[in-house]
Formats: sequence, C-alpha cells, structure tokens
Amino acid sequence: MCGRYVSASPPDELARYFGTKAPAAELEQSFNVAPTNEVYTVRFDAGARSLTAMTWGLVPFWAKDRKVGSRMINARSETAAEKPAFRRAFGWRRCLIPADGFFEWAKIPGEKRKQPYFIHRDDDERLVFAGLWERWTPKDAEGEYLEEETLETCTILTTSANATIAPVHDRMPVLLAPGRWDDWLNPDTDPASLRPLLQPAPEGLLVLRPVTTMVNSVRNKGPELVVEATAEQLIGVPSDVVTP
Repeated sequence: MCGRYVSASPPDELARYFGTKAPAAELEQSFNVAPTNEVYTVRFDAGARSLTAMTWGLVPFWAKDRKVGSRMINARSETAAEKPAFRRAFGWRRCLIPADGFFEWAKIPGEKRKQPYFIHRDDDERLVFAGLWERWTPKDAEGEYLEEETLETCTILTTSANATIAPVHDRMPVLLAPGRWDDWLNPDTDPASLRPLLQPAPEGLLVLRPVTTMVNSVRNKGPELVVEATAEQLIGVPSDVVTP
C-alpha cells in the first residue's frame, strides 16, 4: 500500500511540469502527506489537463458518510475495475497524483517497532502515481443534495512490489511515465487498454533510504523526515534491503 508520501513541490512548478494552469488555492508543503489531507491531482477538464486539489481517500458517490474515505486511500489495480467503490472511477474518472517520494515500514526480526524508509527515484525526479477520483455530495435530513458541500476525493492505485520494494512491503504505487499520462487521463480511453500500465516500476528506478521514526507522527511535516537516519537512529535494516 501507500499510506504516506511527500508533496513538497510548489503548485507553479507542478503546473509547468504537467502543462497546466496553477490552481486557485495553494496547499501547504508537506513531507508527510497522510490520509484525508488535501493533495494535488491532475485530471482532464474539457479535454485538457487540470491541476486540482482533492481529499486523499476516495468517497464513492453512493456513500452515506464521507468517513468511509479514510479506508479507501489505496485501490488494488488488479480489482479496481470490478469493485463497487472504484469501478465507476476506473471507467472514466482517472487522475495523476504527483509525489516526491513515499514511505514504507519494514518489519525487523525481534522488534515490535518498524524501520521507516523514504522511497524515491534514483535521479530524484518526480513520481507520478496512477489515481482515481470521485465526486460526492451529502444529503440533508429530507434527502435533498447539499450541492455546496460537494467533495472531490482520490485514491492511489497499487500493484505488486518489484524486487527493490519487496523486502520492505509486498505492494507499491502504480507509477506512470509521461508518455502514458494522457491515455490514463482521457475518459474516452477504453479502460481495458490501460491494464498493461498497471505494473510494478522497473528495477533500478527507485532507491530506499532509511529515515527516523519521526515520520510515524502525522504532526511532523518538515524536510528532516527524508534525511537518512544515522546508525544510532536505526531500528534495523533487513539484510535483503539495498540502500544507496
């Protein structure tokens, strides 16, 4: 899964990167994005890419309560097209979710605590997750829609881990290369044609960096969270994890 990630790029930089306009509102820089936080996404609006803020944790249009979104931060790519919570979004509400890296925690034999890792590209280029989005509108006591309270939410698609990530976790986010962004975003694209994109990242693309347990607290949001842990700060490193 992917339960925490880094979103440190300013919106004007993201807008240039994706060829969009900057959004009206700027989100706070975060090196520890957590479920239910507001996050940047890219989707198609009127046939063009649009940089938009959404809540992380997909709320299906039929949900009675928005709280269900906290349990839907990830969607398994193997089953998203069939699951009731995700199948409509997989059909025509697909998005991109930019990140500067993400975190996973490795189990250490003999320890109850886990060692956190910051996972990023070897060249420090931006990551782009495959995502889905939905629009949810609550109802009042009489069953009337409260349009002014409409919420847009998103989820990150995951796939099986590649050999780099497998020692830490058995799942990883689906990463999309620039040449496939518009195929993924276009609601007219046949969803069946997109299944070959839902694969683990190529070997050698990502590296793991052990970091301190400060990332465990969602209150911590600063750049110190991605600094490599010292030998004294390490809980432990599994023997099959290779770090730069």
